[in-house]
Amino acid sequence: MKAIIRALIGFLALSVCLVLAAPSAAARTTPAAPGAVTAARAAVAEDLPAWPVISQGMAGQPVRSLQYLLNARGAWLAVDGIFGAKTDAAVRTFQGAHGLVVDGIVGSKTWRSLIITVQRGSVGSAVKAVQDQANFRGGRGEGPPVLVVDGVFGPKTQQWVAAFQGAAGLVPDGIVGPLTWQALIGGLFSG
Repeated sequence: MKAIIRALIGFLALSVCLVLAAPSAAARTTPAAPGAVTAARAAVAEDLPAWPVISQGMAGQPVRSLQYLLNARGAWLAVDGIFGAKTDAAVRTFQGAHGLVVDGIVGSKTWRSLIITVQRGSVGSAVKAVQDQANFRGGRGEGPPVLVVDGVFGPKTQQWVAAFQGAAGLVPDGIVGPLTWQALIGGLFSG
């Protein structure tokens, strides 16, 4: 009798999983054309702010994210938001190591090579860049920070990312991939 009950519970659980995983009726009747997902992503990317172009002598939030991301790639920079000689040297080293034009100018190609997809469970300087971006948008130094910049992608960071993505018109999956990075670093909702 216990075996039958276990089998029924297992069958019920499997049925629920299949129903939840199945696409909606509308999705089943209108399959996506080849390349439709890529085209949809390209359309969303067009609506996002452009990657900023930054270079030595500049200061501010995009530079802070740059410094965190360079640190995630092995640099040892102080994250001060100032694009000085050390940040310039780290950019040039990164560009040379990744087959980019070595000019010290951080534009879309360098940003795309530099970003690291992060999500719940990720740790390190790339996560700190996300958390720092959240704080940049959430109070501008007035009051407590939105997130602790500890480099640990936990539930609070995931919740903030998903809310940001939803407001930006992105899939609110809580994963910081290329489109979310572009929205963050490009300054979306930064006032």
